[in-house]
Amino acid sequence: MLNTVPYLCIMMSNTFVSGVTIVKNAVKFDYPIVACINSILPLVDEYIISIGDGEDETAALIKTINSPKIKIVHSVWDTTINTGGTVLAVETNKAMLHVNKNADWIFYLQADEVVHEADYTAIKQALDLYKNDASIDGLLFKYKHFYGTFNYIGDTRRWYNHEIRIIKNNAQIQSYRDAQGFKKQNKKLNVKAVDAYIYHYGWVRTPKAQQAKLANFYSYWNGGTKIQFEQELFDYMKNVDSVALYNGTHPKVMEHIISNWQYPIDWNVKNKNLNFKDKLLYYFEKITGYRPFAYKNYKLH
Repeated sequence: MLNTVPYLCIMMSNTFVSGVTIVKNAVKFDYPIVACINSILPLVDEYIISIGDGEDETAALIKTINSPKIKIVHSVWDTTINTGGTVLAVETNKAMLHVNKNADWIFYLQADEVVHEADYTAIKQALDLYKNDASIDGLLFKYKHFYGTFNYIGDTRRWYNHEIRIIKNNAQIQSYRDAQGFKKQNKKLNVKAVDAYIYHYGWVRTPKAQQAKLANFYSYWNGGTKIQFEQELFDYMKNVDSVALYNGTHPKVMEHIISNWQYPIDWNVKNKNLNFKDKLLYYFEKITGYRPFAYKNYKLH
């Protein structure tokens, strides 16, 4: 059995937080689902895990996590919803229906996202501070997108640098598009930025596992047809534009995965195949810290 809270137990005062994650075929496609769940267990009072009708032992894996907070629900994904990734938003909204009606907040994590324990205090403070602020719908996180290995992160505009991951428990707030973000009655949420990161590991797998995952994942966008790649292995070098060396730490719940990593890549790519405009915007952001013209599905307060 896995010990889920080895670092600290955070008491949430009177703030009730429900975690929500949807997952399907986590074992088959090598999602770090156990690390994902464990990373916010200390911050939530319950954790709704919606397991899709997959082809592997995802449910058995999640049941090895030793926590009474976890509430597993099962869902059959509608295969007729197969354009634009919309099924992911549909499943997220279905999962949120299982949230305790007394919950103040919903902490939504995707199955390849992990929270660092160093950010627990900042997250808890924001949860408590804005709990009763009716003008605030959610909390905005910064992002680290790892690419190729655990040593590099994507550092161009193709990687979104902020997203909403905590929302008020309000039926009017719904996941939309491909479940990247949320809207309230089809309007942007009013959010506060929290000084915390989401560590996104969706692009760190062996080349074979990454190619298989993408072939399946793209079927949610292109009418249900899995892409038939010419190559069995995903070409990380061919598909990258720019990365930066990562010198920070990873969440402790990821340590066992990183220590078992058997596919090292040691490279640094800058501005590969970027046109003049993208290069100009890239360097402007690096110098100023500001990303002009970026799409934002939220209103920062």
